Amino acid sequence: MPIEVLMPALSPTMEEGTLAKWLVKEGDTVSSGDLIAEIETDKATMEFEAVDEGVIGKIVVAEGTEGVKVNSLIAVLLDDGESADDIGATPANAPVAEAAAEEAPASDVPISAPAPAAPVSADGSRLFATPLARRIAADKGLDLSTVAGSGPHGRIIKADVEGATAQPAAAAAPATAAPTAPASTAAPAASMATGPSTDVVLKTYANRPFEEVSLDGMRKTIAARLTEAKQSVPHFYLRRDIQLDELLKFRAQLNKQLESRNVKLSVNDFIIKACALALQAVPDANAVWAGDRVLRFEKSDVAVAVAIEGGLFTPVLQNAEDKSLSALSAEMKDLASRARERKLAPHEYQGGSFAISNLGMFGIDNFDAIINPPHAAILAVGAGAKKPIVGKDGELAVGTVMSVTLSVDHRVIDGALGAQLIQAIKDNLENPMLMLA
Repeated sequence: MPIEVLMPALSPTMEEGTLAKWLVKEGDTVSSGDLIAEIETDKATMEFEAVDEGVIGKIVVAEGTEGVKVNSLIAVLLDDGESADDIGATPANAPVAEAAAEEAPASDVPISAPAPAAPVSADGSRLFATPLARRIAADKGLDLSTVAGSGPHGRIIKADVEGATAQPAAAAAPATAAPTAPASTAAPAASMATGPSTDVVLKTYANRPFEEVSLDGMRKTIAARLTEAKQSVPHFYLRRDIQLDELLKFRAQLNKQLESRNVKLSVNDFIIKACALALQAVPDANAVWAGDRVLRFEKSDVAVAVAIEGGLFTPVLQNAEDKSLSALSAEMKDLASRARERKLAPHEYQGGSFAISNLGMFGIDNFDAIINPPHAAILAVGAGAKKPIVGKDGELAVGTVMSVTLSVDHRVIDGALGAQLIQAIKDNLENPMLMLA
């Protein structure tokens, strides 16, 4: 029977995407693991692999189509012995992006029986399997929770169930409430439609010339997530001035010694390292909010905001406390470069417990950043500027001072704990040699 190829969910928060490009055409033979399409999410363009093998019998969604819902039908794969005659036509008046839902296809593709509901394991988590694998398993009375998937990301495919035999069903475990998922794995719940309605705004400016700019996936996600964050996360703010003179001297010395290796450290590299070490010094602050609990981490995974055209990424530097300044610098340059090209994979910009947003390079003296859930804090970094300071002996002098603001989620970090964290960041930056000890 024809095999449905569905729009994949390429990230935990993806609800729809753009089918940017088909890498195959009707009539092509594909095997499991072959690249068949490029899918544009709100953050990046990613390649999509075939899960089953067969012949591309019909492409349902044309390349360039926007707003294709996750789990909607995008193509049909023919199995051995099948031909295009086995496939009905997609209704001409049906929206292409909504040609089919996962369990109730709107196309005319014939199927002998409905695909069984998405299987779940004993602990209630979803088991990912292709529709064909689910049908074969149902016919054989096979419990998919006993089958190891060999497809992309552990998905169960036809080959996994064909050679498997049904096992006696285990005793059902007592029903328990499913744990609340961390905020990062849920689709943004906040509506972008805050404030006056579109009709009201359009009427207000009806007599003024303007251009309407449609929202792409990234801008929609940013609007929804930050609206949700500002409305639901109880922010409070801690501000400190940090003297940079010792750091600037130390940085100049290091960069001179690193010239032969073509390495040039930025102030931002030192800030990343300072924050990573501060999270180790104040471990209770190295945490995220997870709905009905707090998750505390052993390692310092620090996200850094990178501005790109039309939005931003927050790539994550994992285990940042263990890496040298030169290693952090090289990794950050690579992540930032690929972020601007929208070539980051989801695991490179998801996660982390703490973020840094540096607008000092744009001449901003100070600002307050919005926390990116489920993070518990974000450091807003302003520009270093020459200012009068009082020296250790009470004398008046001129020094380079940088203003920082720590935005904190009060559900995770209380005032005193937040004060300890920002003090640790300040100590590291004002005594940079200690970061190498």
